[in-house]
Amino acid sequence: MEASKSLVEDNEATKLEEAKDTDMHVEPLAEEPEDKEELTAEERATLMEFETLNQTIDFEKAKVGARKKTEFRRIPVPLHRYTPLRSNWETILKTLVKHMGLLVRMNTKRRAVEIKTTKEVKDSGAIQKGADFLKAFMLGFELQDAVAILRLEDLHIQTFEIKDVKTLKNDHLPRCIGRICGEKGKTKNAIENATRTRIVVADTRIHILGSFSNIQYAKSAV
Repeated sequence: MEASKSLVEDNEATKLEEAKDTDMHVEPLAEEPEDKEELTAEERATLMEFETLNQTIDFEKAKVGARKKTEFRRIPVPLHRYTPLRSNWETILKTLVKHMGLLVRMNTKRRAVEIKTTKEVKDSGAIQKGADFLKAFMLGFELQDAVAILRLEDLHIQTFEIKDVKTLKNDHLPRCIGRICGEKGKTKNAIENATRTRIVVADTRIHILGSFSNIQYAKSAV
């Protein structure tokens, strides 16, 4: 028993000595001396006179009363829209001149309606709205429906042909157009009322006026 105790004690002593030998003695790092010196008044003055601190940058400001460039648009008039244009010419002039502040004239040589901005125009997108309004009228939409483009922001026109959806030949094409319109336009009116759009069927082309989502609904219904 005494021999076993002595062996255990010898083992414990050797383990303690090995642990002491393996431990590394790390000395603490010397702390850097703090710079407690404060700047003098002369040094502060020289720093304040430095270029980047004393420099003033002038940014160019946009002039409020700057002259704007006059913009111009030309909208061609198809032959089948001459008569509706003549009958509604006074209303179109009042809408574009009084409400939008644009200059309007009919160019008979080029068969187009020309519009131009003036100094009274405050809205930068007025001429584009006026051009979209005239384009909608030339495509066959009624005047009241075309005026909605001037009042609402999210209205636009999308045009596609029947052959883009399905290729039809011979008598199948007029039958398809007849099915889209329906008897006395009932089918077309039902689609317009359900999707809150306006549809014009011009031969093989279909024009849809409305918001983006409503146009997609009307297109899928057609």
